[in-house]
Amino acid sequence: MRLLNVLMMKLEEYSGSQIPAYDILSHCWGTEEVAFGDINRSTWREKRGASKIINASLQCQKGRNHHIWIDTCCIDKSSSAELSEAINSMYNWYAQSAVCYAYLEDIDKDVEDVEDETGKSRWFTRGWTLQELIAPQKVIFFDKNWNYLGDKETLSTLLSKITTIPEGVLADPSQHRFCSLARKMSWAAHRETTRAEDIAYCLLGLFEVSMPLLYGEGARAYIRLQEEIIKETDDQSLFAWGMRKPVAPDKLEPRGQLFPSASVVGVFATHPTDFAGSANVVPFPSKPDRLAYSMTNRGLRIELPILNPSPQSYGQVALLDCHYENDFSGVIGITLK
Repeated sequence: MRLLNVLMMKLEEYSGSQIPAYDILSHCWGTEEVAFGDINRSTWREKRGASKIINASLQCQKGRNHHIWIDTCCIDKSSSAELSEAINSMYNWYAQSAVCYAYLEDIDKDVEDVEDETGKSRWFTRGWTLQELIAPQKVIFFDKNWNYLGDKETLSTLLSKITTIPEGVLADPSQHRFCSLARKMSWAAHRETTRAEDIAYCLLGLFEVSMPLLYGEGARAYIRLQEEIIKETDDQSLFAWGMRKPVAPDKLEPRGQLFPSASVVGVFATHPTDFAGSANVVPFPSKPDRLAYSMTNRGLRIELPILNPSPQSYGQVALLDCHYENDFSGVIGITLK
């Protein structure tokens, strides 16, 4: 792990038990960021992104830590192996930090309704900042002038309202393990990344999986993410994407309950946006006799109960071992062609 020594303003490498206490920066990338290759040049302070590094380093010193991790300059992105290791490790790096400084460069503390303005920050729309909010135990928010806005604890009600992440998860990051896959995917439903693949890669840590990075594969990365997730869990809410309002089997529209169009789609979602309406889908308690499912060279192999609705309905309905939260009167079904 490469860290910036904030006293000497130089990069240092550590591994294992040698890693010192460190702080970490969460921010949105902009123009003229200070990259790994810039930090050893005397001219790096002239770049627009230098002010973030300098001010984050000053905050680090105030907290009496001497090291900070900043993604722009602490990763050698010319090395695909290092980039892959960093992205697969990033959730843990944020989780193990002493303090995470969340820099909201588009927020001014002195505006009349700062809470309302905070919710409009670009920081809450980016894919990578989701794990940067959840993973660290302590997150401190700063406005564009590095004025203190609050921390994850004092702002938990506002943060939960903005992000839909339960306050319990914000208070104790380990609590995300008790949330359904559909709910966790819904947290990323309205977030974006510059590169299509990153909407999958930024979720690796939250779902506790690792996979190789293949930039250039586009939306296929999100499919691969889901394929990795099902190796670790029997939570079928991962298949409950595209949810709209509940509907009885004999009332299914010709194109089915889940599909936004009449076209046939795969079993996996193509983007977290597909989970926007699935936050309240949860699995029934796990049972020892629940049948396992797996990926094969021909696709997903899974055994589900099948319901045959009226002849006028579109296809059959496969019944997932899921229900709406606090509603045990029925199960979730997905239409099959």
